Amino acid sequence: MSASILTVDDSASLRMAIRIALTGAGYAVTEASDGAEGLAKATATRFDLIVTDLNMPNMDGLSMIRALRQQPAQAGVPIIFLTTESDDAMKAQAKAAGATGWLVKPFQPEQLIRVAQKVLAR
Repeated sequence: MSASILTVDDSASLRMAIRIALTGAGYAVTEASDGAEGLAKATATRFDLIVTDLNMPNMDGLSMIRALRQQPAQAGVPIIFLTTESDDAMKAQAKAAGATGWLVKPFQPEQLIRVAQKVLAR
């Protein structure tokens, strides 16, 4: 069975790019358009990996990760930030919140697939 990945981003075009890359690599992808929707979907279904943006309306990526990490069922789920932010202080905050990794946009599809394969192999 293929791994299921939740992608959370307020940009429809970016969600499409992520979906195309990951489904092309054989993963099942579910989409959410902001942190609140991502949190609701991740709470209802356990995903093997979550890829999220940082800056989104309603609930940002950091708040979503903090909320997810408070749920025992989400403890081991890898969460990757895919964002335009490359600030070290922000990366440190993300790591403290429970993020597994960080990819800077614009991303190469192969790069995203490699990161997904790496964290899912653990």
